[in-house]
Amino acid sequence: MRKSHPIRRVVLATAATVSGVVLLLSLKPSSDPAAASAAGAAAQQNPAGQESPQGGQAGGAPSAGTVTGDAAQTQYGTVQVRLTVANGKVTKAEAVQAPKGGLSDQKTALAVPKLNQEAVAAQSAQIDAVSGATYTSTGYKKSLQSALDKAKSSSPGASTGSSSGAGSSSGSGSGSSSGSARTRTVTGKAVQTQYGTVQVRITVDNGKITEAEAVQAPKGGLSDQKTALAVPRLNKEAVAAGTANIDAVSGATYTSTGYKQSLQSALDQAGG
Repeated sequence: MRKSHPIRRVVLATAATVSGVVLLLSLKPSSDPAAASAAGAAAQQNPAGQESPQGGQAGGAPSAGTVTGDAAQTQYGTVQVRLTVANGKVTKAEAVQAPKGGLSDQKTALAVPKLNQEAVAAQSAQIDAVSGATYTSTGYKKSLQSALDKAKSSSPGASTGSSSGAGSSSGSGSGSSSGSARTRTVTGKAVQTQYGTVQVRITVDNGKITEAEAVQAPKGGLSDQKTALAVPRLNKEAVAAGTANIDAVSGATYTSTGYKQSLQSALDQAGG
């Protein structure tokens, strides 16, 4: 029997080893699918630049606000004014309530648009009454002043000023007190006259009357005519004089007397 040559055996063994290595390499698995899946999920859960902003809009205050004044009752109906305010400035004024029915419809249609325009132009309640619509104008001005007061008290500047007072008590405290003392609106006592009640409200700025109005006055029958004649004049005289030493309106003596008494009462309150 022929013996195998040693060299031949070595060659065969080497070939077998190489074949086995090649086979193992061909069967090597690809990357772990579970790990790849986990990595993909992590990437989806935290994509770059996709963090949701927190408080993105909370930091910005609204640029405009709407405030509605108190409803003012007049002899011919209710008047109520709504303002749109942006950056501390009145940008729009409108009457959400106004006298209506019969002749009041015509007066409202005539007066309200003019009053709206004057309110925006003046940026205050110091506006002229519309001729022929005195009661509506007076009610409008009352509600307008109420809306302005609300807008002022709710403005961001008011809260900022009070909070900054902790840091600088002397500066901000004096500014706040001087502001409240500088402008005041006071209502005098109601005075009973032979023909009805008279009551006066005044606005005082730095000790000076800037506006006077009768919140109550005789009405009904002839009193309506006398009130419409006397009250506007008395209001103007009160502002011009700055005191209750004003002349009575001829033909409306009782109304004038009651007006002066209530005006003096309001001045006493403002001075106190």
